[in-house]
Amino acid sequence: MNRLITILTAMLILLQSINIHFTDLVELGQLVEHYKFHSEEYGDNFTVFLSKHYGELKASHSQKHQEEQKDHEKLPFQHQSQCFQQLVFVMDSNPFMGSRSEIPVAQKGNFHYQMSDSQVWGDGLFQPPKQA
Repeated sequence: MNRLITILTAMLILLQSINIHFTDLVELGQLVEHYKFHSEEYGDNFTVFLSKHYGELKASHSQKHQEEQKDHEKLPFQHQSQCFQQLVFVMDSNPFMGSRSEIPVAQKGNFHYQMSDSQVWGDGLFQPPKQA
């Protein structure tokens, strides 16, 4: 059962990411019926049919065939959507770490620096220039 839920969730995320809605999948039957109508009535193959309804010939086809407008509105993938995301950053004057908490915050550092006696850090490659 977990695998089925995982697969269905992954498919939902995939379809939404490429902008295919559930209603588009339900309306695929309308697409097949309208394609059959075009192939019988006008002799269109599938690429011409797609061009007439989703491509270059869409404007001229909808002007010539106003009587099919109701059928065209029922076809899938006709929705227009725009993605607008607004990012908001809020700078608070009270920092999060300054708030009261049950866990004590240690202010003292638990470290100290001791100069190494290694030859790597001596007069050599890792030293800054002495004259500018």
